[in-house]
Amino acid sequence: MSTLLHNIKSPSDIKKMNPAEIRLLAGEIREFIIKVVSTNGGHLASNLGVVELTIALHRAFDSPTDKIIWDVGHQTYIHKLLTNRCSAFDTLRTKGGLSGFPKRCESDHDVFETGHSSTSISAALGIASARDLNNEKHHVVAVIGDGSMTGGLAYEALNNAGHAGKKLIVVLNDNNMSISENVGAMASYFSKIRTAPTYFRLKNDFEYIMKKIPSLGEKVLQAAERVKDSFKHLVVPGMIFEEMGFTYLGPIDGHNVADLQNVINRAKTIKGPVLIHVLTEKGKGYKPAEDNPDIFHGTGPFDIESGMQVGNSVPLTYTEVFGDTLLRLAKDDRKILGITAAMPDGTGLDKIREQIPERYFDVGIAESHGVTVAAGLASAGFKPVFAVYSTFLQRAYDQILMDVCLQNLPVVFAIDRAGIVGEDGETHQGLFDLSYLRAMPNMTIMVPKDENELQHMLYTALNTDGPTAIRYPRGKGFGVPLDQSLGIIPIGRSEVVRHGEDLLIIAAGPAVHWANEAAKLLAKDGVEVSVINARYAKPLDESIIIDKIKTIGRVLVIEENVYVGGLASAIGEMVMKESIQDICLESISVPDMFLYHGTRSQLLDELNMSVSGIRNRVESMLKKHQVQRNNTSI
Repeated sequence: MSTLLHNIKSPSDIKKMNPAEIRLLAGEIREFIIKVVSTNGGHLASNLGVVELTIALHRAFDSPTDKIIWDVGHQTYIHKLLTNRCSAFDTLRTKGGLSGFPKRCESDHDVFETGHSSTSISAALGIASARDLNNEKHHVVAVIGDGSMTGGLAYEALNNAGHAGKKLIVVLNDNNMSISENVGAMASYFSKIRTAPTYFRLKNDFEYIMKKIPSLGEKVLQAAERVKDSFKHLVVPGMIFEEMGFTYLGPIDGHNVADLQNVINRAKTIKGPVLIHVLTEKGKGYKPAEDNPDIFHGTGPFDIESGMQVGNSVPLTYTEVFGDTLLRLAKDDRKILGITAAMPDGTGLDKIREQIPERYFDVGIAESHGVTVAAGLASAGFKPVFAVYSTFLQRAYDQILMDVCLQNLPVVFAIDRAGIVGEDGETHQGLFDLSYLRAMPNMTIMVPKDENELQHMLYTALNTDGPTAIRYPRGKGFGVPLDQSLGIIPIGRSEVVRHGEDLLIIAAGPAVHWANEAAKLLAKDGVEVSVINARYAKPLDESIIIDKIKTIGRVLVIEENVYVGGLASAIGEMVMKESIQDICLESISVPDMFLYHGTRSQLLDELNMSVSGIRNRVESMLKKHQVQRNNTSI
């Protein structure tokens, strides 16, 4: 590690550096981040784009006294390096190591935790309000990307902050990207500002000349302030931020530390809310990331020299199978549409975007809006498929419930990254969708055991009246053969994978495979286990499951969801409803907690969802049940 970066123990250390040292530091930071992310995976392009911006923020402000709130949070690697976490940075995203997002327990400099977009201005307004109530004097800064400005929460916050008039600084990091290229009217608006520098150049020249004129110059400037809005509207379209009560500064080069500091220091002197518009390049300093910022937004390990991903790409991922199947079905049915919230590549909708663009809808980072758009399309006779990560769909709870389920509209929710996601940690684990969707009337919930069953479930969902959710995990499938002919899986029909009389396992998703493998091992020891692939978390296959429970009496439910309200809860509710007595019912689920980061395999092992963990749990249940039976006989 280089001397400059290694010697930084707090942000105050970079305040002492001269411009030449700052340039060297920026290069060292980029090199170090590329090295660590190439091994651990992580968010590369977004971090490389904010190196100078982060340095400037920490030179201009006094963190943690001044509060810096990061939107989304996946661009905080530089922030971590400058706040005494450099020595631990090689543990990034590893179990027990640094989080890839702001984490209050890691550092006092991490003011507010986040993992989803468009929240920073709201949080900053709350913190600024608390500052004023406490009669404190520190600065509050929200850093938000232009991609996050497609989310409605950002505008709710701007509206409230502009009206409140509190001293607050918003730094808009504009790189013309979210995960994929930005879409929508606001993206076009930012583009106009980027390409219309006339006003800002004339304004700066005018101020410079007037200040050179003793006495008269200041009076002219004051008069000019009264007409500046009219002039500004002639040159720059919209100026929406000033209309909302913010003083607008920019756009400025987000890779020039000196210019950034000057503008930030100016913003610190202005009363009321200020928005600083910063232009940056996502992936800056690493050509593969500059050329492909979407690929290097969130990446696995890669070869630094070539930029190529490390690892075998076979078998297909669930996302790839979903995308291929949806495109295939859409080619045969013009009513089928694909909707994404700014993640076409991550959800597999890039294929529809490329081949049937007129039936592809990107709503921006606005999941709630996306759900209601889907509801509108469904009400007009179309078959919309909203492909979205599990952790992001929960942002649209009310829209799913009131706009889709209440009207019983045929919207298909393709829920990617459901279950244990891994290294991105608490904010990205998809562990709640079974619980909150199961409570919604009219909702059908499917959970495929493998990638082949996924394609049949998508076909089934698109031929089903009413709302349907299909939840599937991150990453590769099992490499099972994919049927060429697709068929409908009867609603609520489970699948008995294996027969046995000693214990019953009811599993959903990939856990079906692990349970079956564990049953094979147990069979070698003379223990015969039945395995049911639930397939539907709602409605449950009551006829088969109830019969098996009554016959066997010892039941283990396995699911990648929190215990509260998930599949195990559903089985328990069914047992209670049927008044089934004298059974042993246990589950392997995620405890009532936010699951920390680590690899998927590490977390599955800890939760006893691995083959060996399931086998051990079955043996423990049988042993405990035998003891209970012996005690009863006494």
